Amino acid sequence: MFIFPSIASLIKLPGSLKIIVGVLIVFIVFLAGLLAPKNLMGTDHLGFDVFSRIVWGSRIVLQVVISATLVALIVGVILGIVSGFYGGLLDRLLSMIMDSLYAFPSLILAIAIAAVLGPSPYNAAIAIATVYIPTYYRMIRGQTLSIKSQLYVEAAIAAGLRDRTVMLSYIFPNLIYTILVILTLNIADAILTEAGLSFLGLTVSPPTPDWGFDLRIGQRFLLSGYWWLSVFPGLAIMVLALGFALIGEGLSDRLQLRGLR
Repeated sequence: MFIFPSIASLIKLPGSLKIIVGVLIVFIVFLAGLLAPKNLMGTDHLGFDVFSRIVWGSRIVLQVVISATLVALIVGVILGIVSGFYGGLLDRLLSMIMDSLYAFPSLILAIAIAAVLGPSPYNAAIAIATVYIPTYYRMIRGQTLSIKSQLYVEAAIAAGLRDRTVMLSYIFPNLIYTILVILTLNIADAILTEAGLSFLGLTVSPPTPDWGFDLRIGQRFLLSGYWWLSVFPGLAIMVLALGFALIGEGLSDRLQLRGLR
């Protein structure tokens, strides 16, 4: 009942404080196994320690999410810069493909891809990466079109510099802050997407610990009074996603203050 006002107050914090609070939340999640003793959250129906499963499950979650977002970043940024710089038929073709992917709800598309590939952390990362490539593409393409029209870029092109040099030395440096904001916000959203895939059994197989999978198993025992089996994995998902979301919001606020957006 009191958690929503708390989240609302965090969102209203200044940009720098959002970044600090977000980093602290993520830091606490990473070091949970060192900051507190085990057996704080009881055991599950098989006798496994819930706290230990949450700590070890964070590694699976972060492995899938970080690898997926990095792949999406690399592919989306490269395609976005190339498409925005050259334009023409290539730009129209890539934009049509990305818009087609973007038209699907992200979770449904990720579920479809993961179901076709089969349940595994590697395939889940591929599914999540595919979902977020259009996000990077659309943002980077728009920024590239704007930067390309600047006088210093036009002067570099007129001076006969190679296209690769112009893209790497004149365009890409101006995209770094935008990329950082998209990355942190995408990680927050990807955590929820990974939890959804895991909840459906498309990421790991038992008894491998994973927050979404443990949430699904715990759901069976809610009516029996074993509330902690679902509540604690759900809280872990929410807290980690909130941490990265605050970092992204803080970076976005800082960029707005600097006039970069």
